[in-house]
Amino acid sequence: MSNPNPKYLNPFKPGAGHMPPYLAGREKEKAEFFKLLEQKTILTNLILTGLRGVGKTVLLDTFRPLVIQKRWLWVGTDLSESASVSEEVIAQRLLADLSVVTAGVKIKKQVPPIGFQAEGTFEERALNFATLSEIYKSIPGLVSDKMKGILQFVWECLMPHGINGVIFAYDEAQTMSDHAEKEQYPLSLLLDVFQSIQKKNIPFMLVLVGLPTLFPKLVEARTFAERMFDVVTLNRLNENDSKQAIAKPIKDSHSSVNFDDKSIILIFNTSGGYPYFIQFICKEIFDIWVQQLTVDGSVKPIPMAEITQKLDKDFFAGRWARATDRQRELLSIISTLENSDGEFTVQEIVAAAKHMIKPFGASQVNQMLVHLSECGLVYKNRHGKYSFAVPLLGQFILRQEAERTRPLFT
Repeated sequence: MSNPNPKYLNPFKPGAGHMPPYLAGREKEKAEFFKLLEQKTILTNLILTGLRGVGKTVLLDTFRPLVIQKRWLWVGTDLSESASVSEEVIAQRLLADLSVVTAGVKIKKQVPPIGFQAEGTFEERALNFATLSEIYKSIPGLVSDKMKGILQFVWECLMPHGINGVIFAYDEAQTMSDHAEKEQYPLSLLLDVFQSIQKKNIPFMLVLVGLPTLFPKLVEARTFAERMFDVVTLNRLNENDSKQAIAKPIKDSHSSVNFDDKSIILIFNTSGGYPYFIQFICKEIFDIWVQQLTVDGSVKPIPMAEITQKLDKDFFAGRWARATDRQRELLSIISTLENSDGEFTVQEIVAAAKHMIKPFGASQVNQMLVHLSECGLVYKNRHGKYSFAVPLLGQFILRQEAERTRPLFT
């Protein structure tokens, strides 16, 4: 079978966390991160936050090879709620992640004397998960004491190898939480352990990635977290960076499809500058146009209404389905606010709902917003205001409302 003509290969990748063909913008965010690597003593860790679809995971993935070049080690994974079930579970998570990069390090362990031997001998062992676990269990005290001890031991083993430090990078970190009812505080333990070892001048840095609920959750767990992290918020791309994200992959791939200036502006306006939406829309247009070229050699106008409808079903519909009918009424009211794409208050929602047959009271709105936060549709920031947790959700809701009220016959 012959390989496909590269002119017909679609360069765009709208999957979750997939590296785009060209990472536009984000130079400022990269600079802020690499400034942290220059710290002689780790005083500041990093939180990378933003709505879904802004490219947090993609940016995190670009950090890793650059960090390794600077002789830092990189460990981490995607977190889930199960990772913070208990303090012991998060401790084992850290040990497992760390063992991946320490397994090649050899240490000498003393073996007790046998028979008439006056002294014991030494055997060489790899600093793998089994060894780390054994040392961890041998350290007296609480889980936090054991973690502080094992991390200090690991650093003493790494120093002779010219390692500058270790980055502990965790995506989806907003899923972590403490469980006071079970007397388990895994999130607090994570913060306490890293603050403690950094005070000992051990260069182990936390990089936590998550939704905007992450930083308030950390501060709630430990108030000192406010001084422990630099918060970098990823927003939508500006117009120039968006146009680069749209046009450069086409140019670099020498594709048979070409986006003219009018098409690029339409894609930018429809996507709102959100990287995921840019990739999604561009991929759909490319697939449509490349087939038209192979059929009759012509390129027709962009069917943006149909592409938007597909985006609604693929990206928004599942989240919308989590809301009850009454919650959808509330979300519809929010979508009509002038500041629905930014921040809004309970009072603004109540005022906008006064015309309804069944208006919302302030207490009811507060309760419903809590439930909508749990559904991942809104979030509350530290100033007591709310925002949509999904980019362009307000526009989607308006489209749904227009469809619902459209007459069957005109």
